[in-house]
Amino acid sequence: MASSFGLGYAPFAPGTFGTLPAVALYVAIALAAPAARHGAFLGGALALVCLLAVPLAGWAERHWGRKDPQRFVLDEVAGFLLTVTFFRVDSVVATAVWAFCVTRVFDVVKPPPVRQLEKLPGGWGVLLDDLCASVYAVLVLHLAAHLWPAAFGVRA
Repeated sequence: MASSFGLGYAPFAPGTFGTLPAVALYVAIALAAPAARHGAFLGGALALVCLLAVPLAGWAERHWGRKDPQRFVLDEVAGFLLTVTFFRVDSVVATAVWAFCVTRVFDVVKPPPVRQLEKLPGGWGVLLDDLCASVYAVLVLHLAAHLWPAAFGVRA
């Protein structure tokens, strides 16, 4: 679970590969649940992942002997779930693609205070930097969808 079904062991971009199960979970929820319930299901999944991520991240740091080990990607899963909990457009595909890409960019770039949050102890630093990066992603996605609705499949 900590390595997102082994995807955190990818030889390059383990965080990006490790996020893919979260994308699949979002698509499954979006296709199976009534639209009015998407936020509740996604929020529940996010809460569960966060509850697991903090203690598992502490374990991962001890297990792999380094701060925020690359193989531990449950924090990236939480980040993506936060993004799609608060940003969705009519198209499931557009939501998945835009949320995935923008969330990953902010997780890699780590604008302030994202990088500073990494310094928090144990699993908190591992998780909160990804959640903060996702807040940036949500804000940018809402702004971009407002400015360029056609690019997001938003109906006028």
